[in-house]
Amino acid sequence: MSSQWQSLVSQKIYLATQLARSARNQASTTEREACIQGAIELSLRARQLLLALVARYHQDKHAMPSSLAELSTLIADTPDAEVLGELSRTPDSWWHHLDQLELSQNQPPKQQKNVSEDNVIAISAATGPDRSAEGLLDTLAAMKTLVNDLGERHAEW
Repeated sequence: MSSQWQSLVSQKIYLATQLARSARNQASTTEREACIQGAIELSLRARQLLLALVARYHQDKHAMPSSLAELSTLIADTPDAEVLGELSRTPDSWWHHLDQLELSQNQPPKQQKNVSEDNVIAISAATGPDRSAEGLLDTLAAMKTLVNDLGERHAEW
């Protein structure tokens, strides 16, 4: 049963990876943005399904935790809860990157000020999560590694 969930999570990661790769080859800004946003949404869905997968690894066949806190309540004091908790607290982890991307996806774009010679004071780098195809591919690769590690750890003999 849990192997079906692992396949579903892997499928979402694979499809998100394909979209992120496709974004690099898009000539149109709109098509590139559609690929990036699609990859982000599939990544977020994969992370949500990962929570259900871990619950199933711990014999909770009907749980659909909506957050890491809910999952931690279900499987407290397990190595899986510790690994996921550590990922969520680590600023440069893929989990944290997805948190940032989710936040940016749920906010309207920031208004850009009109630039003219009269109002240019300084140049600053844009803030926010890394929305590049390469950044997404790194995050997706790390997710895939964790899913594979969990699958090996919980493999039925």
